[in-house]
Amino acid sequence: MKKILLLSLVTLNFGSIMAQSSTYWQQHVDYKMDVVMDVKNYQYKGTQELVYTNNSSDTLRKVYYHLFNNAFQPGSEMDARLHTIKDPDARMVNKVTVDGKDAKVSRIEGLKPNQIGFLKIANFKQDGLVAEAKTVGTILEVTLAKPILPNTKSTFTLNFDGQVPVQIRRSGRNNSEGVELSMTQWYPKLAEFDFEGWHADPYIAREFHGVWGSFDVNITIDKDYVLGGTGYLQNPNEIGHGYQEEGVVVNTPKKTKTLTWHFVAPMVHDFAWAADKNYMHDLVKGPNDVAIHFLYKNYPKTVENWKKLQPMMVKVMDYFNKNVGNYPYKQYSFIQGGDGGMEYAMCTLMLGNGTLEGIFGTATHELGHSWFQHVLASNESKHPWMDEGFTTYISDLAENEMSDKKVANPFAGNYKAYYSLVNSGKEQPQTTHGDRYDENRPYSISSYVKGSIFLSQLIYVIGEDKLQETVKRYFHDFKFKHPTPNDIKRSAERVSGANLDWYLVDWTETTNTIDYGIKAVTENGNQTTVSLERIGRMPMPIDLLVEYTDGTMESFYVPLRMMNYEKANPNPAVKRTVLNDWTWAHSNYDFTIAKAKGTIKKITIDPSGLMADVKQDNNVFKQ
Repeated sequence: MKKILLLSLVTLNFGSIMAQSSTYWQQHVDYKMDVVMDVKNYQYKGTQELVYTNNSSDTLRKVYYHLFNNAFQPGSEMDARLHTIKDPDARMVNKVTVDGKDAKVSRIEGLKPNQIGFLKIANFKQDGLVAEAKTVGTILEVTLAKPILPNTKSTFTLNFDGQVPVQIRRSGRNNSEGVELSMTQWYPKLAEFDFEGWHADPYIAREFHGVWGSFDVNITIDKDYVLGGTGYLQNPNEIGHGYQEEGVVVNTPKKTKTLTWHFVAPMVHDFAWAADKNYMHDLVKGPNDVAIHFLYKNYPKTVENWKKLQPMMVKVMDYFNKNVGNYPYKQYSFIQGGDGGMEYAMCTLMLGNGTLEGIFGTATHELGHSWFQHVLASNESKHPWMDEGFTTYISDLAENEMSDKKVANPFAGNYKAYYSLVNSGKEQPQTTHGDRYDENRPYSISSYVKGSIFLSQLIYVIGEDKLQETVKRYFHDFKFKHPTPNDIKRSAERVSGANLDWYLVDWTETTNTIDYGIKAVTENGNQTTVSLERIGRMPMPIDLLVEYTDGTMESFYVPLRMMNYEKANPNPAVKRTVLNDWTWAHSNYDFTIAKAKGTIKKITIDPSGLMADVKQDNNVFKQ
């Protein structure tokens, strides 16, 4: 890629940041790293120079780095969590028999010294002055040699020694499909400082939060390895391996043992890569001339499925562009590696030996993260539902759009999973920090499923066209800005004109549930009185469909008073009557149908199935 392109992208992105408001600020980092990988012992050495820009009004006397590799050591917090959680991740434990009973044992606790992960930091300096750097688990706590004043810069330099752990979670060596190096969370990464303060979360289990910036990375490794990952390769004609320009023949001298791969990545908050000697590398052109790379193991079945995957992912990227906003970078890489599927800047690592359907589903979901995690970048440690849930929503839509058998409600499975969680009694509010859920299953359903329903249910609340406009407005207004839960709510309010604070509070900050019912249907002369009741704590507007014995239909809409909003008729082909609004404090509501009860065949609350009513057996009246 031409460097002038990179500079243009950086300038464009900074302009969008400054356009948000005069009071908005965020920190900025510029990394330069030189890394040498020893592929024989899975260790690497590196130097890092980091220019830190303090755009806050605070004077900083400490900074914090993440040392994620240190989680993969016996006795770490990640290890401890595997001992205490009731449903540990199956990838992270071994099944054993103890006294005749099945048990699950942490894989981390059994790691030998040459199998653990580590990051050791030395020679930390700030602007050439020695600073005190103390390692505390997966965090490096640095007491600065001098304070960093508001609106000033400081340069940190350090040396680091790392060891790639045995593949257990996300990063590691020699994964279950034989990929040699999955290099994620591999370098000393500066923690984010924002309007809430420092986010120096220990690496226990979940997701991440990072500082926007640029990366200039040199990776020296055995010449036989093929790499893929974040950023734009600056020396493709020296490297080859499918990256060279068309018509260029790369002849690496036989005496050359290593190659140095030079990557540059502008305006990202992480840098990941993977390497293997047996990678196939294909390049296809995606929408807006984006280069889409596919790196996968050279096994017959794997090759067959990954070849078929390529045109499918071009279509998915085009779908996301049209329904969320344009992907802002010029490359994306699908890389076989890791332990499932995990998103990173400009790339994903994912398992790749399964069925085409399974690989496609994983690739679609992980690509979706590029919009919600690597462009919007909400704090997914604190608000995992904003990333995982919104990504689930858009990927469900994309998969349904590309399916030969489209369904009217592609979110139906999400609602069933949410109801299961509610009925289990194990639900926790979505304000729960990702690391502090009691069990993994409630975390997953809350984040992926209930987070998705936050959007799909807004179709019911404000209308499908308004929700589609909301998603685009949210992306446009908050890309590269670390949005918070209030920001998606405000986007929906700005688009629709509705008041939605009640929706954000009840759905995400409590475990209040939606439960409405048809209490009674009584005849009143030639008219019929319908009595509704609100049983759950969470309020909603109400859509009802009345089907008559003569085959005709009529709908009724009950606005929610605290919304101050009237949704457009979702089905203009059916006559709709807008009734008086319903207040939250009144748990009962009556209205009249101007026809005799005997003419009514069926009455249904929410025929769309998009309102997450947890007990639907009382939502239908039949006679």
